[in-house]
Amino acid sequence: MEQYLKRIVETTIERKMKSSGAVLIAGPKFCGKTTTAMQFAKSVRKLSTESAITLAQMDPKATLDGEKPRLIDEWQAVPQIWDEVRNYVDEHSGFGQFILTGSSTPEDKTRIHHSGAGRIVSVKMRPMTLYESLESKGIVSVRELFGNPDLKFFDENIGHSLRKTAFQLCRGGWPQSLVGDEDVALDITSNYYEGLFNFENSDNDKFRNKNPEVLRMILRSYARNISTEAPTTTIIQDIIRTNNRMTFDVKTFEKYMDALKDLYIIEDIMAWNPNIRSKAAIRSTPTRHFTDTSIACSALHVSPDDLMNDLNSFGLLFEDMAVRDLTIYSSTMQGEVRHYRDSNGLECDAIIHLPNGKWAAAEVKLGGQKLIDEGVRNLLKLKSLVDNEPEFMMIITASGPAYRRPDGICVVPINCLRD
Repeated sequence: MEQYLKRIVETTIERKMKSSGAVLIAGPKFCGKTTTAMQFAKSVRKLSTESAITLAQMDPKATLDGEKPRLIDEWQAVPQIWDEVRNYVDEHSGFGQFILTGSSTPEDKTRIHHSGAGRIVSVKMRPMTLYESLESKGIVSVRELFGNPDLKFFDENIGHSLRKTAFQLCRGGWPQSLVGDEDVALDITSNYYEGLFNFENSDNDKFRNKNPEVLRMILRSYARNISTEAPTTTIIQDIIRTNNRMTFDVKTFEKYMDALKDLYIIEDIMAWNPNIRSKAAIRSTPTRHFTDTSIACSALHVSPDDLMNDLNSFGLLFEDMAVRDLTIYSSTMQGEVRHYRDSNGLECDAIIHLPNGKWAAAEVKLGGQKLIDEGVRNLLKLKSLVDNEPEFMMIITASGPAYRRPDGICVVPINCLRD
């Protein structure tokens, strides 16, 4: 039996189960939703086969029968289940009665007659961080830095190379890809990517009617604009230019993008809008990101060695990976990761903003003193503009040592970070 690796999202799931009748765990395929949900469930109903789906469609209410908490896996295959769960929770008092998991939005949203507000709460689950896959030492905690901005730490981090980060980036945080053989791990991720486009037998018209090659074209262009604020027009022009097309309809693009978001593949981060002392206008365009950077690497057909030979692309992809991990690490504090850019050209890769108004800033750099110093200048400039002080400022690197600079700014390799 394979070892179960504890997930950071478990804390959120446990908390939500104590305050709501049902919890929905939503996220991309193969990120580990079912396995994690089973840590909380006492009975399971999987809607992963045609016969199981047919039976549930005939009698969705019977799907709820079983010891509670009851897990209903891939619930969106039978959307009527949503209303049945909501009704059951209304009629039977108690928290944590059901866990629903889903890797896409339902085929027919009109069948969901009630929002489920107050009865069904949603939890977003993502692929694994390096700390969850046991590849981060975890000597620097984001939570602890918010509680103790002067936290002391130092680690030479010998043994973790830039090439290692390139591999982890291309492999991604998919639990099934965590195998010892590097080539096999990359093959597993590649197989996952190709499986994203198998819509032929899908019950969902939204996916079945999509052209797999068009989805690939969009993902390639999206990946070429990763970690940027590229507008839709730029991405469409890239599709036209790189695929020898005369035109590409905006409405078609938007429909395909909706499908990618429904599959939890794309996850843009929104702009941060603080009170600043300058008259600069704050840009509101979201930054283009993926749920997992390996999807972008697969779309572009880049390998770890390719990244080592193209450090500019490596840097943009690494920023995406760092945003993934920071998003998961900050979620335990109900924090959100945002991006800052203003009309003067000042930019900050990641802002962690907590519900109580506290914030921290991070710049993402591959490493090396020149790039670190560049990131420090950006952080100090941002600090001088914002009315309230950041709890801490950090440079996230792809390799090298973990230490605190004399100016107080933390330099932390991604393999030394945790929640």
